[in-house]
Amino acid sequence: MTRLFNGLSGILAGAFGATVQYAPQRGALRDIGSIFREQPIEVTGADGQVVLIDAPTWRVERHLVPELARDDQILVPDGRLFKVTAVHRSGSPAEDAFVIAELHRVEL
Repeated sequence: MTRLFNGLSGILAGAFGATVQYAPQRGALRDIGSIFREQPIEVTGADGQVVLIDAPTWRVERHLVPELARDDQILVPDGRLFKVTAVHRSGSPAEDAFVIAELHRVEL
């Protein structure tokens, strides 16, 4: 059944996203097609309750950032830099499931 949805995350990121530069704490800087948002979003928390995230977020395919962790950084196309403050992993079994990172702007 999950094969039905395989590839959907990539299609969504391609249609609604942009390329950001991802800088993990360890590893090489790389460009990743993903979705950056500044509007509040709702996600399902670990306890099954809906949680409102009122911070910028970065939605990216899990397999593209397996090492994603707090304090990693992303540079969005307009030149602003953000630091990861929390990571919300989806319970989806799909190979290309999204992971959502809460972000905080880093002033240069």
